[in-house]
Amino acid sequence: MSDDTLHSAAGRQENYCQHPGRPIELSVVVPCFNEEEGLREANRRLTFSLEKLELRFEILYVDDGSSDTTFATARALQADDSRIRVLSFSRNFGHQMAITAGMQHATGGAVVVIDADLQDPPEVIGDLVEQWKLGHDVVYGLRTEREGESAFKLWSAQLFYRVISRLSDTEIPLNVGDFRLMSRRAVDAFLSMPERDRFVRGMVSWLGFSQVAVPYRRAPRMAGETKYPFFKMLRLAADGIMSFSIVPLQLATWLGLASAMIALLGIALILANRLFTRSWVPGWASITIAVLFMGGAQLVCLGLIGEYLGRTYGESKHRPLYLIKARLGFDGTRQEHERFSQALGQAAGGRASEIMGAQVARMSRGEPSE
Repeated sequence: MSDDTLHSAAGRQENYCQHPGRPIELSVVVPCFNEEEGLREANRRLTFSLEKLELRFEILYVDDGSSDTTFATARALQADDSRIRVLSFSRNFGHQMAITAGMQHATGGAVVVIDADLQDPPEVIGDLVEQWKLGHDVVYGLRTEREGESAFKLWSAQLFYRVISRLSDTEIPLNVGDFRLMSRRAVDAFLSMPERDRFVRGMVSWLGFSQVAVPYRRAPRMAGETKYPFFKMLRLAADGIMSFSIVPLQLATWLGLASAMIALLGIALILANRLFTRSWVPGWASITIAVLFMGGAQLVCLGLIGEYLGRTYGESKHRPLYLIKARLGFDGTRQEHERFSQALGQAAGGRASEIMGAQVARMSRGEPSE
């Protein structure tokens, strides 16, 4: 390591520690899953952009059960910079859970969520902060251009947002992902929602408050492969629609009514043909088609009902949203332990998690646990 690099790192540490009592003003949550190829470059650009803001900040890398050296890389970065904190899941719980975990552990007056693939440029964070300083609670990045994405992905994304906007009472902005800044009160409101099937961008839109867009150009992925292939995107779309709308269940009712009307019309036509023309419709084709149609419609309706029931069953088990196997860079202060215990209580939703959270809080105050 060169002398200039050592001097720069020492300067960052001195700047970070010169006001130890000053609260964290900005937290940056970075979900990571198999990002070993680009994590160091992402950290370099991120810290460079944040240092320009002259705010006391922290960076939270959330390793979502990576199978490569992502956690080891994040651990090395944290060892060199006390502004970095690292969470590592016990397994892959998903991108939306990683965002939630980062928010639950963030202590800043505002929280930024940005992916580690550098498609969302860290340099735009300054623009988000400016809008936050003007009084907005949610500042989201609006993608004006999306380089490196196929025509099918662009079309399917447009279709999804138009469909969910029509099916739901919550308006989700078009061409918006999870790259956003949220004020502390918006983050606290978000964390008050304990559901397991989380569609973060929809949940944030549901919050209300003052929301504003900052346009930017989305770059191609710097390294690695996309973590949202087609079927994973399809599952996310299903989570979004079913978390914010009961219209699919209502569609089953409308389909049943339409089928009944068609059946009654068919019966009337057959009877009229028999009574007034003394002829009969030969063959079984019409009956077979009707039976197959009704059987398919019933299976679709049962599938929709089963999907909603399955989600309700998942919520009723009150399991934690995620499990953490390692936490690096957390100093064990009372505020952080109490925030962590509150997160445990919200995740599990039961008496056992409340007891665990109380024990963690007592330990942070130096009191013996029960």
